[in-house]
Amino acid sequence: MARGHQKIQSQQQKNAEKKAAMKKSQGSDQKKAAQKGSGVHLHRIGDIKTYKMHFEAKHPKMELPADLKDVE
Repeated sequence: MARGHQKIQSQQQKNAEKKAAMKKSQGSDQKKAAQKGSGVHLHRIGDIKTYKMHFEAKHPKMELPADLKDVE
């Protein structure tokens, strides 16, 4: 019975170490994260024209993404 508990603890410790190593290697670059997340609104809004209107109204200081430049 004790070996089963030790095995579970060992697995949890190894998983925690792996997660910590991956998190450390990824870093926290907020600019890259923001660029990756630019399509999130489109997924929630659905329509490309509505997305462009939202972007122009809510994000006027940001440059219009390339996928919205040719939308009328």
